[in-house]
Order: sequence, then structure tokens, then C-alpha cells
Amino acid sequence: QVQLAESGGGLVQAGGSLRLSCTASGRTFSPYTMGWFRQAPGKEREFVSAISSDGRYLYYSGSVKGRFTISSADTKNSVIYLQMNSLKPEDTAVYYCAATLTQTRAPGREASFYDYWGQGTQVTVSS
Repeated sequence: QVQLAESGGGLVQAGGSLRLSCTASGRTFSPYTMGWFRQAPGKEREFVSAISSDGRYLYYSGSVKGRFTISSADTKNSVIYLQMNSLKPEDTAVYYCAATLTQTRAPGREASFYDYWGQGTQVTVSS
């Protein structure tokens, strides 16, 4: 089993920044493929960003590309970050960390690709 824990959410004004963290624990002898998703009230969960299991390939949705940066603290992706800059009110959502032990250079953008999920952390951007 893999457990994921997010942190770093909060309230910020438009144009501000936040950094989310996600820590994976449990089975750690294989690298994780990791992703970030978000879900706003009344909307479906949507892909935000992902990092390949070897940490070399990064992916972003069009709505956050150029503003958000995903990174990893180690070679196993057991701790990842999402640096969010130039935040907009439409970025307001619960942000979820997701993981799979599938080793790939091209993480899926569908929620069904991932096997493990965190509880989520609220990000609220005021205008």
C-alpha cells in the first residue's frame, strides 16, 4: 500500500504563489509516477501536472503551463512539489496528489491511470 499526504494549501490573493507538497510512504523501493489533479466545486476532477517515474519528463495542462512547476525532492519521487505562481481565482480548488507504481515516461492525464490518492488540500485564490 502507498499513502499520500498533501500539504501547503491555503488562501492567497490573485497573483500570489503557493507551494504544495506531497509525501508518499509505504512501498518505496520502486520510483513512483506522480501527478497533481484538482477539483473545483461542481466540476470534475482535472489533470494539472505529472512527473515521470525517472523524474525527467514533466507534463502540464494548458491552463497552468508557464505558471506551475512540478518537481521532485528525490530519485524515487517520494516527495514532490507543485510550485504555483501567478495564481488566478479560477485556480481555486481542492488539489490532490496521485501516484502509480507503473514506470513510464508518459504519465496518463486521466484519473484512472493512478492507483493511489491523497486526501487533498484546499487552495483558494481571492480576487
